[in-house]
Amino acid sequence: MRRTIAPMNVSDWLLDSDPSIRWQVLRDLTDAPPDEVGAERARVAHEGWGAQLLALQGDDGHWRGRASVQAPDGSWGGGAYFPEWTSITPTLQLLRTFGIDPTDDAVRRAIALVRENGRWEYDNLPYFGGEVEPCINGQAVAIGSYFGDDVGGIVDRLLTEQMADGGWNCEQERGSTRGSFETTINVLEGFVEYERAVGGNTEVAAARERGQEYLLERRLLRRLSTGEMAMPRWLFLAFPNGWHYDVVRALDYLRDAGVVPDERTAEALEILASKRDADGRWILEHAHHDELLVDFGEREDEPSRWITLKALRVLRWAEAAGRSPAPSAVSA
Repeated sequence: MRRTIAPMNVSDWLLDSDPSIRWQVLRDLTDAPPDEVGAERARVAHEGWGAQLLALQGDDGHWRGRASVQAPDGSWGGGAYFPEWTSITPTLQLLRTFGIDPTDDAVRRAIALVRENGRWEYDNLPYFGGEVEPCINGQAVAIGSYFGDDVGGIVDRLLTEQMADGGWNCEQERGSTRGSFETTINVLEGFVEYERAVGGNTEVAAARERGQEYLLERRLLRRLSTGEMAMPRWLFLAFPNGWHYDVVRALDYLRDAGVVPDERTAEALEILASKRDADGRWILEHAHHDELLVDFGEREDEPSRWITLKALRVLRWAEAAGRSPAPSAVSA
């Protein structure tokens, strides 16, 4: 079967970048030998964006952007989840997205500082013990699992919070009885990372499969009750995502989780394919963030290497399953 890989000019454009992108291009788009992929991945902690983020961590384990607040006694307020794009959680999510080697000594030191000092804004709870909102806890499970911390307690809590429809919702404690696309994707990403870390868990796998069905029954984008597009903003591709949902995030999760695409992914795949520009790239359609600790050199309405990487490997996954999309008339 012919495999889709990036056209040569797009491959070169992607490879002319940071090690965090290059190693994933080598692995996911060019089928480079494992030793070449591993050598490039090893550079992430010591060069470019990964090294920059590690260097910006304070001795107390926190990262801080301009929105951080320092109290008169010299202590800093928040720091686990807020500021939304520059605190511990978004920074560790970026390092995970970069595929930084969690066994690297510099990374292990950074995680040890978080373990010792990181506290959630909610009740000052220890970072790897989680807090109360499933959306945030899903991110904490993904982070802790990737970096080798014990997040079993958070997982146990999330298992009890799965709703009757298979989803999760941060508004559950305020009376919601229905799942949320955005909360669910965060929990699912956490669960697949947890299963990978512990070598499989039947209870978690069953819950994850129910959560996947929640999304797939809704064709990743539509209300089950009416079939209408649930949130038009989910068609706008973003990076980084934080807690936010969009079509490429949902598809890339399914690819990473080893789900076989079927007719329920067809519309989302067509929408994604339709967004490819004449040069074979995808643009950053929306920037959720107001500040980042590193500059990816990507701006709204300009081509995005991160989104292009994700889109190309999603389309390759679809083609391998015989689900190559035809561009859709649906546009954002």
